[in-house]
Amino acid sequence: MKKHYKFSIWYFIIGIWIVLIVQNYLAGSFAVKTLPYSEFLQYLEQGKVAEVAITANEIQGRLKAESENGKEQYFKTVKVDPEISELLSAHHVKYSGTIESTFLRDIISWLLPVFIFLGVWFFLMKKMMPQQPGFMSLGKSKAKIYKQEATGITFDDVAGVDEAKVELEEIIEFLKNPDKFTDFGGQMPKGLLLVGPPGTGKTMLAKAVAGESNVPFFSISGSEFVEMFVGLGAARVRDMFEEAKKNAPCIIFIDELDALGKARGIGGYGGHDEREQTLNQLLVELDGFDSNIGVILMAATNRPEVLDPALLRPGRFDRQVLVDRPDKEGRKKILEVHLRKVKRIGDLDVDRLAAMTAGMVGADLANLVNEATLLAVRSRKERVEMAQFEEAVERVVAGLEKKNRLINKKERNIVAYHELGHAIVSMSLPDTDPVQKITIVPRGIAALGYTMQLPTEDRYLMSKTELLNKIATLLGGRAAEQTVFNEISTGAHNDLAKAADIARSMVIEYGMSEQMGQVYLKGESKGQFLMPGLSQRGEYSEATARKIDEEVKKIIDEQYQVALNILAGQRDTIEKAVQVLLEKEKISGEELKQIMQGTELPGREEEPAT
Repeated sequence: MKKHYKFSIWYFIIGIWIVLIVQNYLAGSFAVKTLPYSEFLQYLEQGKVAEVAITANEIQGRLKAESENGKEQYFKTVKVDPEISELLSAHHVKYSGTIESTFLRDIISWLLPVFIFLGVWFFLMKKMMPQQPGFMSLGKSKAKIYKQEATGITFDDVAGVDEAKVELEEIIEFLKNPDKFTDFGGQMPKGLLLVGPPGTGKTMLAKAVAGESNVPFFSISGSEFVEMFVGLGAARVRDMFEEAKKNAPCIIFIDELDALGKARGIGGYGGHDEREQTLNQLLVELDGFDSNIGVILMAATNRPEVLDPALLRPGRFDRQVLVDRPDKEGRKKILEVHLRKVKRIGDLDVDRLAAMTAGMVGADLANLVNEATLLAVRSRKERVEMAQFEEAVERVVAGLEKKNRLINKKERNIVAYHELGHAIVSMSLPDTDPVQKITIVPRGIAALGYTMQLPTEDRYLMSKTELLNKIATLLGGRAAEQTVFNEISTGAHNDLAKAADIARSMVIEYGMSEQMGQVYLKGESKGQFLMPGLSQRGEYSEATARKIDEEVKKIIDEQYQVALNILAGQRDTIEKAVQVLLEKEKISGEELKQIMQGTELPGREEEPAT
């Protein structure tokens, strides 16, 4: 591996010291003594002057050594007498005359500061803008070439996306044995688009294809094509395809394609801005190159809805591969891949951990494993065990524990009743997610406590009853406050927002309202993966909008009454559970279930009646 050395100011300081030491030594060896003119005349009278050199304004010379092993002394003095040559001849002193040239000295005195200034300026500009290309490389591609030994990623390193891997294995087979396809007259897709939410492993999949095929891998981000100067992006596209053809068979991978391939005309800039010129050049290149030469273009995006339709037509990006969120089995495989890097693993139930992480993608699971490892090190554990992974799940889902956040006794009681309200309503209704833990330890930015519910399996459909029970569970905290204190607080604002969102979706999306009927009233979604909740308003009248609001309010009011009725019948259970929760600050769902069944918790005896 090539080592890179950094410039240090200490090198400069040491160099100056070396120059000063050498200069001092040389100055001591060849010291020139300045003599008064009168003293020079005395040496001349005494015959001590060996030779001199006369310039226009100065006399330089050498004195004779005082002994045989003595040291000669060099001197200089001013020229006073214009007839000095006669005086030197009278004393038999060898002399010579020179014409002093100041041209070189003048040039150095002018140019040296200029060169020093330019050198310092160039060094500082190089440090401040290392990423800026030189003028001669403005149109060159910024794509980085990775080969098998550089990526080091194969399909063994990618888990949880089995369907996508099956699609990509055909690409690998073509890169390894193209004759197998060309003999039948078939052609491979010119472009392959990986589509999916952020963090699902699209970039890693592309690198794994290159690693499995053992071919060069050109990687570049869509935003790197667009520059300040018009035409540079198009030039980089041409240069990248030329380089790819020279290295065929190979793979070109464009990450975040939506930065480059956004539909033309969006933004009001017309058809001549830099981004659209770059996109036009990419379309031309896709039409111009033959897929049978072994160049495969791959790209990744999490916003396919904003891409230009011309990119997605057959002959360009004519195959789309969905890299979706992994299911339970996929999450288990991803966890096993990341757990290989953990050197000390204790008792760990990977199946249970995969069930606890529903909805998480590969990047989330990698972060989860890392968080659990850091927690084990911080707690000085010998191994990473299930307790650290459970704590890591809580950190990812709810945020960091804020044990130092001081809450007064009154607010602490309100939070305890509020969280138990959620848990008891959930455990009293069918088809709800199991309650794992109830805690009143503050977490994250605003959560003063939370009830942790985790599904035991992946769900893709929900019935009307399940949605209504979910709303009742969300409103259970507010209902507990109303039941116990006959007063409500601001702690339910997030619960109300989620409940209203579910109720509105039931009315305008799922056709679960008797009054509105089986009608879809939601507008077109603006983002398939990034912004699922952001949509345009559907085309309906103000009267229909009023009915929708009334129906949403009716659903919420009915489920709030359901939660009130459940908690009114569980008042004794609430009081018992609150005492345990205030004492321990957190209880598990199993412990709450025992309290609801009237079973005494282990290690806690019931107080005798007074």
